[in-house]
Amino acid sequence: MTVRRVVPNVRSEAMRENREFYGLLGFEEVMNQGWIMTLASTTNPTAQISVLTHDETGPVVPDVSVEVDDVDAAYAAMCDSGAEIVHSLRDEEWGVRRFFVRDPNGRVINVLSHRR
Repeated sequence: MTVRRVVPNVRSEAMRENREFYGLLGFEEVMNQGWIMTLASTTNPTAQISVLTHDETGPVVPDVSVEVDDVDAAYAAMCDSGAEIVHSLRDEEWGVRRFFVRDPNGRVINVLSHRR
């Protein structure tokens, strides 16, 4: 399995303020769904941060998003390991297939692949 990118998620109601703040560090808005905004480095587009007011279909705001090349294989590996699945594997209307899993530290990880 290949990891494509890892994105920290920040829960906040201050979307505009976060856009401005991270803009000072060289980030620009690359996606905005209203409830989630992703900012990426202007020189390294895989360096990203997401700001969320809530998660549109998930039970919690995940702490980290990990994009993998095969989310089904990741889901099977997590299930086989006995890890706690917080949000089951599903296709989301905004073009990703994802699930949430709890890591050994109690953090919720959003594991996803973009659908083609």
